[in-house]
Amino acid sequence: MTSAPAPAVWTTFGMTFGGGLLLLFVLLFISLAHGQANVSVHAVLEALFARADKLEHHIVWEMRLPRAVMAMLAGSALAVAGVLLQTITRNPLASAGTFGINAGAYFIVVLAAVFLPALKSEMPLLLAFVGGACAAGMAYVLAGGKRSTPVRMALAGMIVTLVLSSFTSAMQLLFENETNGLFLWGSGSLIQDNWKGVQHGWVWIIAGLVIAVLMTRALDMLELSEETAQALGQRVDRMRIVALLVAVLLAAATVSVVGPIGFVGLIAPHLIRLMGFHRHRLLIPGSALWGANVLLLADIVSQMFRSTIGELPAGVVTAILGAPWLIWLALRSSREEAAAVGGSSSMSIGMLHNRLPYPVLLFLAVSVLALCSIGSLLWGSTRIPFTEWMAVLTGQGENVLLQLRMPRVAVAILAGAALAVAGATIQGAVRNPLADPSIIGVTSGAGVGALLWITVIPSASAAFIPLASMAGAVLSAVVVYALAWRKGLHPTILILIGIAVTAVNSAIIHFLVIQSGMSAAPALAWLAGSTYAREWGEVNMLLAFLVILLPAAWLLGKKVDLLAFGDQTSMGLGLKLQRTRIYAAGIGVMLAAAAVSAVGTIGFIGLLAPHAARMAVGHNHRRLVLLSAVLGAIMLVIADVIGRVALAPKQIPAGLIVALIGTPYLLMLMFRSRMRRF
Repeated sequence: MTSAPAPAVWTTFGMTFGGGLLLLFVLLFISLAHGQANVSVHAVLEALFARADKLEHHIVWEMRLPRAVMAMLAGSALAVAGVLLQTITRNPLASAGTFGINAGAYFIVVLAAVFLPALKSEMPLLLAFVGGACAAGMAYVLAGGKRSTPVRMALAGMIVTLVLSSFTSAMQLLFENETNGLFLWGSGSLIQDNWKGVQHGWVWIIAGLVIAVLMTRALDMLELSEETAQALGQRVDRMRIVALLVAVLLAAATVSVVGPIGFVGLIAPHLIRLMGFHRHRLLIPGSALWGANVLLLADIVSQMFRSTIGELPAGVVTAILGAPWLIWLALRSSREEAAAVGGSSSMSIGMLHNRLPYPVLLFLAVSVLALCSIGSLLWGSTRIPFTEWMAVLTGQGENVLLQLRMPRVAVAILAGAALAVAGATIQGAVRNPLADPSIIGVTSGAGVGALLWITVIPSASAAFIPLASMAGAVLSAVVVYALAWRKGLHPTILILIGIAVTAVNSAIIHFLVIQSGMSAAPALAWLAGSTYAREWGEVNMLLAFLVILLPAAWLLGKKVDLLAFGDQTSMGLGLKLQRTRIYAAGIGVMLAAAAVSAVGTIGFIGLLAPHAARMAVGHNHRRLVLLSAVLGAIMLVIADVIGRVALAPKQIPAGLIVALIGTPYLLMLMFRSRMRRF
């Protein structure tokens, strides 16, 4: 900006700040006049400047003005939090949503609502702050801290969000009454019935904004090299901690009032940077101003849908607006930056020192699967003696076992295998060990398809839910790959676009769950992933997909092995990169779509099973596919048994058990992999 002529500087300044203020006043007036009840322009002006004891004036002052003020405060807070996080991490993709802060705050508030309701009512800000700080610290450490890359940080934030969201969903399913009022809040709602929300949050938000403004010089130095900043007398580590705490405070104050709202911290700061402002003395106030505009506009848009499908939560609107922004940021990345990030995406996460021969290892895994399957047939809310089980197999016993438990166990085996092979092939395609069907939007797309069928056509047959979920999964994958095609399906670009599509799908899912009313509980149970009441139809469908696609994944093994050497080396060896990636990822997408259509949105297996297999057999893709399939089947069978017996007769969805079991392993995996260069 300093090299630009003075008239151009003042023109840009006037457009950014003068135009931003003018737009804010216009949006504020629209928000006061627009709503479910008709309030004329004259009535709004009269209420603001000559308030009287009239219904329209009370609506303006007690409902719409608090809502608008809260939108401006929250938008400013989230935007400045995004600036701080992007500066201290040197990651242009950092924000309260992508960094896991929103998920951490949401989780701790739901936890308190279940076990400490009095504490939730008295100190929601403190709870949100603790949850957000812990989540941010976890994402920062697991991503590698100062040595992390943008894609590593985005992936770490998404993994932390995935873990915490799984725990949150578990509590919402197991304690439905205690968490009944948190669904709408959890999607980011600006609805205010009085001034209590503003009174609760404004002091902390203004304090955080003031501290951020006072830190502008130090923040400018943080963007220099660490050696230069230290030479100038800057205590880099201490300043990073302070800035992180201020960002968490701003996000927590917002979440404690209006719930988690994402993408504002991405849109507003990058908008100001595009205008040419990079010094924090203008970047912070500019981001705060335009963050208020973005969220106020999102709130106005959310109210426009009240007459048709009900009012959209503001968090859904910001996700729909912000996801394309994230995609655009990914696509405009320079080739040098993409090469640096993508080139560091090896599959090295360590291996076992004393490995068994592969045939022995595969035999042991199959034996364990057989034992787990027998145990799953015998154990449950009702235990079946082994003699009765043998009688059924010989045709002399009752067929209840054959009709109920055997298809359930078979579905668990086949779905677990399909998800594991999907994860292995997708990881090989994008050359990143943290990728799985959840990362590229397949799982969330399946959830959108199923919930759309449930909510839009509630009288339709449930037999078509698997087809709807498969259609949603495939459509999401097609969108991701179509957008990444122009960049040669580069792994970094593919993952970032997948994260954006997943965010949109998740926002739509949350909204559909809210709109479904009484059907929210079964919808959430399906989204959590369950093998309950599965029949032989699902078994036949999964078996057909595996019979076709598992050999295809195995045959593609040698080409996928070449992808691990990097783009330039692979091309030098004669490999057709885009074709190989699209084949491998296509196989993974179809397997994941089939599994999700049968058992719901079960995560983690596509991450955990391939990693466990890779530690045992290395990077030989053909061996990896077979062992991953067996390990994935073992994981889902064990999770299904635990879900049946832990709180019998009440059943916990298998997907939640997988998340609970897999989280410690996943955190250990990320801690180990952060020390290695991808």
